[in-house]
Amino acid sequence: MLLLCGSSASAETLRVFAAASLKESLDQIAADWRATSGAEMSLVLAGSSTLARQIEAGAPADVFFSADRVWMDFLQERELIDPSTRIDLLGNALVLIAPSKTDAHVELSSPASWSAALGDGRLAIAEIASVPAGRYAKQGLDSLGVWDALAGHLAQAENVRAALAFVALGEAPLGIVYLTDARAEPRVRVIAQLPDDSHQLIVYSIARLAAAPHEPAGEFIRYLQSTQARAVFVHAGFSVFNVQP
Repeated sequence: MLLLCGSSASAETLRVFAAASLKESLDQIAADWRATSGAEMSLVLAGSSTLARQIEAGAPADVFFSADRVWMDFLQERELIDPSTRIDLLGNALVLIAPSKTDAHVELSSPASWSAALGDGRLAIAEIASVPAGRYAKQGLDSLGVWDALAGHLAQAENVRAALAFVALGEAPLGIVYLTDARAEPRVRVIAQLPDDSHQLIVYSIARLAAAPHEPAGEFIRYLQSTQARAVFVHAGFSVFNVQP
């Protein structure tokens, strides 16, 4: 599923393909950037894997903002991004969530605790084979020693925001999402955080597409490193790596 914000794409419109978990931050940053630069933007949000494959297939984009390095590597190996513009910009954390009105509790390393909390329900998680949040979550559950017990009790979603919605709507009793997703949704609450060392470091990478004009793509990437943009990301719960605009 793609979420399109802003005016329709044109030759004068900056086309940004970004991970779904960046929605609230980029909505605000895009509005600030439009006001500052006077340029138009088309913001497309989906799973990083979906966006990368669409770019590979020829979808028109100027900037790719991935929730991991893997899908940025995928495009770089195909010479579809300008590697000189590539930046590892943000970090995140994985959390276990439940509907806000429940009193669920889980001991992360206890299969029995997971089973009791899930009951007849399923664990909402982003698709584990390709979506970064799902891949990180599987690594975490493997490290905690509970993957084998949970593998048959998953509700896999096309992206992390879809997994979040399963829990927010009460369709799943538990879910694993990014910390920033949980903070953006009042209908869920965080009941635990997966240890940072249980999965690969969560890194959001950004780059200009090789076929895109240098500007305004370069200007936007520089703006994302500004004090104003960094404050938006930090407020949302991201960690911001020490890069220079």
